Amino acid sequence: MENIKPKRIGILTAGGDCPGINAAIRGVGKTAIVKYGMEVIGFSSGFIGLINKDYQVFNENQLSGILTLGGTILGTSREKPFKKTKKNLDFLSKPKLIIKHYKELGLDCLVCIGGNGTQKNAAKLSAEGLNVIGIPKTIDNDVWGTDVTFGFDSALGIATEAIDRLHSTANSHKRIMVIEIMGHHAGWLALYAGMAGGGDVILIPEIKYDLEVIYKYLHQRAEQKKSYSIVVVAEGIEKPKSKSAARYIAQKIINNTGLEARETILGYIQRGGSPNAMDRILATRFGAHAADLISQGQYGRMVCKNGELIESIPLEEVGGKLRPVPFDHPLITKARGLGICMGDYCIESQLR
Repeated sequence: MENIKPKRIGILTAGGDCPGINAAIRGVGKTAIVKYGMEVIGFSSGFIGLINKDYQVFNENQLSGILTLGGTILGTSREKPFKKTKKNLDFLSKPKLIIKHYKELGLDCLVCIGGNGTQKNAAKLSAEGLNVIGIPKTIDNDVWGTDVTFGFDSALGIATEAIDRLHSTANSHKRIMVIEIMGHHAGWLALYAGMAGGGDVILIPEIKYDLEVIYKYLHQRAEQKKSYSIVVVAEGIEKPKSKSAARYIAQKIINNTGLEARETILGYIQRGGSPNAMDRILATRFGAHAADLISQGQYGRMVCKNGELIESIPLEEVGGKLRPVPFDHPLITKARGLGICMGDYCIESQLR
């Protein structure tokens, strides 16, 4: 009987860290080894590991005990191998190295775990002829083609708890608290955390806000003897580049309403720590499905969640696209009905 050479796959993690990456690495690696008898190697620091041929070979034992760990055991970077810069005139040299090392290592597939930028680079490598599978992760939840990304639910819990804690301080000092939530281009995290944490004003990049509407809304709350207000802002809202979103909005409120306001910026604390149960499960399902796709020879695809199903879509459809919060999203509609100000306009009864 002819011996069939086991498939050899590589895994890398790129972009910002988030809870659940190690669970995804484990899901891919253990399924590949245990279920399919594949060989698994991990590249260090994202695409840099492929460019420098910096990697380690994994066995099943090395992938045990990492399910609950935050961060990524492989390390990460924001290296963009296809990016053309003035300093990098031979901007195709890095992709050439990646392809060269991919072939030298005898890889049958490369699994790229990351957000929008990573999936875009994965699509380009796929177009260059490499077998690639993408796994979407980001706390921003803005990867096109999937209902949700792992990392989002854990970050949502952290952001919500922070807002919960600010309520008591805001109430004690009778002031407005402005809290900044991550989300450069999409407001999923700010919207969900603002709703879960009882925010009074929620500002997201997708909805153009009017400061006068916000001032009027906060004045009205003060006149109604509501002793404090919570303003939740996504970091990517329109503002001067030199200021953070929270500081900008807080200063505008102070200068134009006479009300006392303070800002809080959660920053990287939202991305750190152990993934919650839902993200562990989702990341594991994503990773296991990636291994299944490899075993079936289905390459050039990104794993995604569609309803309750874990499926996949072509990487070429994903690269370069964002998944913003739609203006008519049901949660926005519910927020307006609850009297929450989204910055653009408020229900008339709120302003009487």
